[in-house]
Amino acid sequence: MNKVILMGRLTREPEIRYSQGDNAMAIARYTLAVNRRFKRDGEQAADFINCVSFGKIAEFAEKYLHQGTKIVVAGRIQTGSYTNKDNQKVYTTDVVIEECEFAESKSSSIGETQGRPTPEQTNADGFINIPDGVEDEGLPFN
Repeated sequence: MNKVILMGRLTREPEIRYSQGDNAMAIARYTLAVNRRFKRDGEQAADFINCVSFGKIAEFAEKYLHQGTKIVVAGRIQTGSYTNKDNQKVYTTDVVIEECEFAESKSSSIGETQGRPTPEQTNADGFINIPDGVEDEGLPFN
């Protein structure tokens, strides 16, 4: 069985290409920064995992995914190799994405607080301070 489930943030904008031929297909490549569960001194706190998606999932990435977007993906690990211009063999490991979902709301990812009280508007009890001059009868309760 070859199944991978990851949650992380895109490190950069997805790279989108289209295959050649009559039935051109979208191909999206991006890197996910996936936090490690435990930290050790001197080690990075995240792993950077190369991902690739094809077809509709790649079109989804092109339209909706951006640097910093937190997503959950499921897919499979695929390894390969090629010979570079210096005639050296290079080995690759990618996660081929089969499913992709947002891991947080858009407002959470950009820190919007539209419609929510800011800390300055609330008192120590967590209630919103009602500004002076508001008529008592304008409130929804008595």
